Amino acid sequence: MSVSREIADKVLGLVGSNVEAEVRVTRGASALTRFANSFIHQNVGEEGSTVALRLAIDGKVASGTTTNLDEASLQSFVAATAQAARVQPVDPDWPGLVAPVAVPAVDHFDQSTATASPDERAGKVKAFVDAAPDLSAAGYCETAGVEVTFANTAGHRATGRYSHAMLDGIHQTATSAGSGHAGAVRLGDLDGAATGDEAARRARDSADWFDTKPGEYEVVLAPECVATIAVFLGVYGFNAKSALEGQSFVAIGEGQFDERVTLIDDVADPGALGVGFDTEGTPKQRLALIDDGVTRSLAHDRRTALKAGVVSTGHASPNSGVWGPVPGSLFLSGGDDTVGDMIAAVERGIYVATFNYCRVLDPKSLVVTGLTRNGTFMIENGRITGAVSNLRFTQSFVDALGPGSVLGLGDDARLGDSEFGPGIAHVPTLHLAGWNFTGGSDG
Repeated sequence: MSVSREIADKVLGLVGSNVEAEVRVTRGASALTRFANSFIHQNVGEEGSTVALRLAIDGKVASGTTTNLDEASLQSFVAATAQAARVQPVDPDWPGLVAPVAVPAVDHFDQSTATASPDERAGKVKAFVDAAPDLSAAGYCETAGVEVTFANTAGHRATGRYSHAMLDGIHQTATSAGSGHAGAVRLGDLDGAATGDEAARRARDSADWFDTKPGEYEVVLAPECVATIAVFLGVYGFNAKSALEGQSFVAIGEGQFDERVTLIDDVADPGALGVGFDTEGTPKQRLALIDDGVTRSLAHDRRTALKAGVVSTGHASPNSGVWGPVPGSLFLSGGDDTVGDMIAAVERGIYVATFNYCRVLDPKSLVVTGLTRNGTFMIENGRITGAVSNLRFTQSFVDALGPGSVLGLGDDARLGDSEFGPGIAHVPTLHLAGWNFTGGSDG
């Protein structure tokens, strides 16, 4: 029996009778190698376990977390959570516990990544830095390995594990910076040299930049930009809580998007990260959110599913009671266009490497304002003619992918970084018909 399973069973044994309880134990280690000025300056790591407990006593619900795992601390933790539940009002939307159910055999785990040494991460950093020894590099390389166990008093048990590796950095000239990012289940799959070369090319090509006028431009958006678009669609749109509250753009069955857009949430895909069940123990379903431009599904947890009269899709998270259920393994369909092909098809437009500081102005239409960063270039007559200063945009992400708006789908789909962090969305470069730039970086 795994250590996390032992801890989960121990906690359930302390709950007592006539109580509905679910416990989730997350146990693992993560390590980070940071570099700046082209030198590694810090290695940090942590290892431990976190216990999350949710109790329902006569329909009164409370939850808590702890990292103190000795017997006395666990007893106090369970007692305090039970006392908190007893003083709550009855929760009319409490959906009850998941009954025993089979969980898909998802195992995105690589032992060598979970136990990677500082020297192994340093090798990826060195390759990134050596891609441009004349420039100044900064960033990080991270590795992690995690085991998650779920158990409840209804008799349901599930255990899963995952690993991940991330390399993220910039190269800098005296006047510019360019970014590069890579993510995977296995550290060995990260190409430090290619990631560093991309960052260096963007930095060098941005060294001499000019201002351009605001307006609507065709755009070629790199995977980091597209990852943010996909994640915002998931968090603010395909979130069943948002939809039930009338705050989502989603209209099931309508062709809200370009027919070239297909967006799937699928933790079982080999390119995904994570485990095969959510924080309520529900198996995660493969969910077609957009299919050939048609909006098809919402992500549900047990609470929203009960309200909607459907079943949970397995998208509960620790904060879904507040924020709602959100997709966490997004895949946007790619195509066969190279980045060069897409740039060549633009008469006048802008290439963007990364978005920064994106904030929603209107969740119903998903109008977002944000900035470009670390590589913004003018495209004229099918070629990049120079770098432009960072721009502010104000754009509906839904309209940007609307019917007739997707002019190119890249052949370079990968795990991208995003405003909500890396590893959530697997996406390609996109060529879009229009993007509304409203000013410079200062407003």
